[in-house]
Amino acid sequence: MSLHRIRTHPEYVENCFGCKIGDLQLNAGDATRDIPDKQWQHKLANYKKARADGIQPGGTSEAHVDAAYKASELLGKAYQAESMPKAHKINKRVAEVVNTGILNKP
Repeated sequence: MSLHRIRTHPEYVENCFGCKIGDLQLNAGDATRDIPDKQWQHKLANYKKARADGIQPGGTSEAHVDAAYKASELLGKAYQAESMPKAHKINKRVAEVVNTGILNKP
């Protein structure tokens, strides 16, 4: 119960401004997020662009997206996180093995 209702009147009064103010709840909005909304949207835009290019990064962070693009360059095809080794571990040698299909054989 708000201090106004304790001091003035204990029940809610319809047209009382103090009663209306006492019932307001505030939302912290972007203040609870670690990064500002503009930066958040930029990171998601990078991930969305990668998905549009056919690349599936291992996560939405900028490091994952950048690693997926580099892996795609080495592989010569779009990187797929769910079926390929981790993007940051792909080098020329690993790319050759992945492209030969040895990893996909039972």
